[in-house]
Formats: sequence, structure tokens, C-alpha cells
Amino acid sequence: MSHSDIGELVLFSIALVAAAVNGAIGYGFSSLTVPVALLYFPNRLLTPALVMIELVINSGVVYLNRASFSAARRRATPILLGLAPGILIGSLMLSRVDSGWLKFCTYTVLLPIVLLQAGGFRRPIQAETTAGFTLGAGVGALYATTTISGPPLAMMLKNQGLEKEHFRGAIGVVRVAETTLTAISYGWLGLYSADSFHLLLYIAPAVLIGLPLGAFIIKFMPVETFRRVCMSFDAWVIGFGLARAIIKLDLLKPRNAYELWIGVILFDLCLLVRYFAARRAAPIEPETPVYRKIVNE
Repeated sequence: MSHSDIGELVLFSIALVAAAVNGAIGYGFSSLTVPVALLYFPNRLLTPALVMIELVINSGVVYLNRASFSAARRRATPILLGLAPGILIGSLMLSRVDSGWLKFCTYTVLLPIVLLQAGGFRRPIQAETTAGFTLGAGVGALYATTTISGPPLAMMLKNQGLEKEHFRGAIGVVRVAETTLTAISYGWLGLYSADSFHLLLYIAPAVLIGLPLGAFIIKFMPVETFRRVCMSFDAWVIGFGLARAIIKLDLLKPRNAYELWIGVILFDLCLLVRYFAARRAAPIEPETPVYRKIVNE
């Protein structure tokens, strides 16, 4: 089996897992797919294919949460205003920056964000409008180069205490806007190719199977536990990808690069142990429907 065939099989498999996560918690498709797929495909080939898929996924999220659209729109507006300049910068980077350095930057930016998510970091922001615009610009640049925006958006919106329905509505609105603007930007810069469309043959079926599968699975487990485990897996994969990128760019010796990866794993394991220890120490409440809803949210 050739390297290309293995890459396509891996792409289908990770897209299936990532789509199930997205169906369960409302985000996470690209943040799980990209770190693994980048081991086989360059950003410039992978990202346009994912943008087309994500436009469909995010439109579906908005439709399913349309009842909360009005309330979510107010909180999402500052982020939306910052998207356009960020997307333009990110699209230009994708078309001009060397693939190896782009992978390195992708992993470097993602790793601390995912670890903060895995650690359950929460710190409400007072100047929400200013922070939202700044976040929008950063998320736009990150999305245009990687199609990843879920972790930073989720961290921001959860920090601000949005309810589950409003959270899904807000993140859906932002992601539809960013996918639409990015798709237009890619077309303007001529970033679409036959090879990118070829990858859709492996991504699209995985998404069609994974989304409803994730929505079914999440009914049987706590949402927060599922999210933490997914983010931990993501951190391990990103750490490995960062190590590989460092080796290819000859920034560190292979031994030191893999030691960095092991350090990421050990740090994340500490976060997981801390989380499960806190859950065990929490007072046990009866599993009434109301209690279950509060826990899951």
C-alpha cells in the first residue's frame, strides 16, 4: 500500500471520529482531523477540501439551533466583525508560506489552546466587545490556514457563560460566516484544485456517518467528560505533529523533539487525573432529569 493510499485511509478514519465528536458537542471536526491529516497532506491541499465540508456542517448546526439565533447573534457580532481581515491574512499565508513552516506554526498555535481546553480553563472577560473583535481576527487567520477555530471559540464563549443552546447557536453563526468568507477568499486566490476535490471522496462519507453517530453516543455519557477526553487525544496528536515538524525543519534533534511530545502527554495526563479526581470528590446527587441536564451543560 502506497503512502498516498495510507493517507487516504487515515483521512477517512480520522474524519469519521472527528465528525462523531462534532455531532456530539457541536465542534471539534477540524481540530481533530487537521493534526492527523497534516502528517500526510500539506495545508494547501487539505484546507480547501475541509472548508467545503465545514460549510455544510456549520450550516446544519445553525439550522438545528435556529431558535436561539437572535440571542446568539448579539454575542457573536464582535467576533464576526473581526473575521474578514483575519481570513484575508490567513488566506495569503496559505498561498505563500512554506508548507513545513506552516505546519509548525499550526501545531504551535493549537497546542496551548487545546491544553487550556483540556484543563477546563475558564476566566470570564469583562471587555467582551474588544476581546471578541481581537479573537475574531485571530480565529479568521487560524481558520483560513487550518480550518480550525472550534477550540478558541469554545473557550471564549464558555468563559462568558453562554447556555448550551446559545453556545451552539453562537458558534454555528460564527463558523458559517468564516467558512463562507474563507471559501470566497480561496476562490479569489485560486487555491482550489482537483486534488483537493479528490479528498472530498474520503471526507464526505465519513461526515455523513459520523455526525448522527456522535449525536447518538452523547446521550449515554456526560458531555464534559467526553469533551475532555477528546481534547486530550487532540493534544497528544498535536504534540506528535509538532515533534515531526520540528524534526523536518531541523530545529531540534529527533530525541529532543520526541521528549517534547512525551512532556505534552505527561502534562495532559496530569490534567485528566485532576479532572477525574475532582469528579469523584464532588457530592453525589440523584440522577434526576433536571440534574442530568445541568451536568451535561
